[in-house]
Amino acid sequence: MPLTPGTRLGTYEILSPLGAGGMGEVYRARDTRLGREIAVKVLPSEVAASPDSLARFEREARTVAGLNHPNIVTLFSVEDEGGVRFLTMELVEGQTLVDLMTPGGLPLARVLELAIPLADALVAAHERGVIHRDLKPGNVMVTREGRVKVLDFGLAKMADNADNAANAEEAAASNAQTIAAPLTGAGEVLGTIPYMAPEQLRGETADARSDLFAFGVLLYELATGRRPFTGASSAEVGSAILRDTPELLTRVRTDLPQDLERVVSRCLEKNPRERIQSTLDVSNELRRLRKAAERGTPGTPAAPDKVASIAVLPFVNRSASADDEYFSDGLADELLNVLARIRGIRVVARTSAFQFKGTKDDIATIGQKLNVATVLEGSVRKAGNRIRVSVQLVNVVDSSHLWSETYDRTLDDIFAVQDDIAQSVVKELRTSLLGEAPDSDASGQAKAEVAQAAKGRATNPEAHRLLLLARHLFDRLTREDFAKGIEYLKQAVTLDPEFAGAWVELGGAHTSEADYGWVPAVAGHARAREDVERALGLEPDLAEAHATVAWTRMMHDWDWAGAEASIRRAMELAPASSQVLRSAGSLARKHGRLDEAIDLFRRSLEQDPLSSATSHNLGMALDLAGRFREAEEMYRRALELSPQRLVTHSTLSLVLLAQGRPEEALAEATREPEAAFRLWVLAIVHHGMGHEAESDAALRELTEKYAEDFAYQVAEVHGARGEVDAALEWLERAHAKRDSGLTEMKGSPHLRSLHGDPRWSAFLKKMGLED
Repeated sequence: MPLTPGTRLGTYEILSPLGAGGMGEVYRARDTRLGREIAVKVLPSEVAASPDSLARFEREARTVAGLNHPNIVTLFSVEDEGGVRFLTMELVEGQTLVDLMTPGGLPLARVLELAIPLADALVAAHERGVIHRDLKPGNVMVTREGRVKVLDFGLAKMADNADNAANAEEAAASNAQTIAAPLTGAGEVLGTIPYMAPEQLRGETADARSDLFAFGVLLYELATGRRPFTGASSAEVGSAILRDTPELLTRVRTDLPQDLERVVSRCLEKNPRERIQSTLDVSNELRRLRKAAERGTPGTPAAPDKVASIAVLPFVNRSASADDEYFSDGLADELLNVLARIRGIRVVARTSAFQFKGTKDDIATIGQKLNVATVLEGSVRKAGNRIRVSVQLVNVVDSSHLWSETYDRTLDDIFAVQDDIAQSVVKELRTSLLGEAPDSDASGQAKAEVAQAAKGRATNPEAHRLLLLARHLFDRLTREDFAKGIEYLKQAVTLDPEFAGAWVELGGAHTSEADYGWVPAVAGHARAREDVERALGLEPDLAEAHATVAWTRMMHDWDWAGAEASIRRAMELAPASSQVLRSAGSLARKHGRLDEAIDLFRRSLEQDPLSSATSHNLGMALDLAGRFREAEEMYRRALELSPQRLVTHSTLSLVLLAQGRPEEALAEATREPEAAFRLWVLAIVHHGMGHEAESDAALRELTEKYAEDFAYQVAEVHGARGEVDAALEWLERAHAKRDSGLTEMKGSPHLRSLHGDPRWSAFLKKMGLED
């Protein structure tokens, strides 16, 4: 029976009811010992008789008690009085978000004022492995002082391995009941339908990304005054969540910025893998948006910083021969490279744009996933020496054509065609998106900018063709294709010795050969250095060349000051280049500047959102910072984009081990495709699990088969096992071979056992990595 006013529970006097849910009744009460008013949540007697329900109650208590954040309700105690189980908590008085919702939506400043602390509360919860699972306006209060408070973690679960199976079974068993429940959500077990993620509706296990979906629904509702998914019944609402794409935020309210629309849309992705993967990312995005709104004009959908954005998709090969595909891809790639060098235009990197090759995604979907306002697409038909290039610049918002053209030319005119396309695109972006006047001065400016950006290009059409063919081969990422591609580049620079772009590509290819262990490191990096110096001699302001120099100085020369200087120059020349930002992030990470590294990798991802490499690198930085849940998310994202990516299965395994999930870690370690790294991670994970015989066997095989190229990894295994002398011995071997793995030693968690040894400090100094 409900408690009546005046009822005593130990030292607590019940004053009035506040509400009820599936896991308890909530009352206002007075703590007679301390003379303050609190909230009491009582487990109903009929539920208390169930061991399973009691277990859930105890989980709720542990969950809330583990959270200490100004935007989360504070738990005081868990008590049992006369067989009545209850918990006491902070009394939050004010209004729920339900009370604050208005038709048409709240002003942008108010939306952000509410959303940012709400996101911060979820960040704190997710970092502790806690998932809310029932985030909705009724569970968010705004106190009389204006503080946002998240209530009712009664549906939260600790996202540990032990609970996953039980929660999955529980979700599946109660899913039909939940979908049939009323929209009010009263008494529901696993969430409130309009705010439930698709995986929850399907009875699958919820995780932090499920909270992000609910957050996206809530943010949409705050901004527009209506829910993104609607229906006449619970079943219709659930079906809409599983099936429908909500109307874009800026179409409902044209005064909202596109950046807010992008955040909401990414939260509302049906597939959890395609959502924003971290609540921290959402919080950071909203803070950037607030800053932009405070300094600019947030009422317009254009980006606050006045930057036109574009993705250049791979052109379709319409030639008779499929072998000409390298040419159509290459033409799009060249245009992308030219546009990326023009200030004021944000160009999505090739890695992300080319993910859509051969897909059936429409322009609106592509624009949303890549966060761009426009898309350039086209086709190429090549017959002998004749080519036909058809291109169109499309507005993502309404799929309208901003500009289109068809060129019938010879291969000798290919450079003129590229320049004409680039000039037209630059002019159209600035007139259509940024409101600049379409006058003759604009045309002249675009022409000059494209000419400047095209520096380093071939003058010989055949050399240009060979470069495109080499890039096509490099994309396959095999030793044999790399070798063929390098031969094509050598032919290209023989035909056109002043082709600076080909010299840069050749230097990058030689660096990759050395990094992958396909050629001796010393010889590979020496060739790379010669190639890039040749490029810089021809064109001193090629950002890619400076970035490649920085990489060689960092990975092989261990010339940290030189690497920093080269990175600074590259960032001056191309501050938005994803490649340059990723290199800068790697340099910061290797020196232990983790906050800086994380920021640089995030900025790189903004330019190249579907880059597996950047996701992996961000994961490494988060891992070293001890932010294991976020690191896990980024490693999983990298593998979703590139399932057979080298090393990522290993690093994911280790971050799972760090979270106390050894069985998952072991399973992940076995998925590592590179044999040497598989043995490396197995040796560490088995040791961490107390399987010393298995660890010994993996270390022995690693040493016997791969010591020549993986001396640093052998050192890490010994360090992880606490074998300090052996670890230091293998570090010396790695140094003698100029093993690039040594650049990671300063932050390596596996070498912490060495830190108290004076030989460690001496070795750091020898590497130039001392503090």
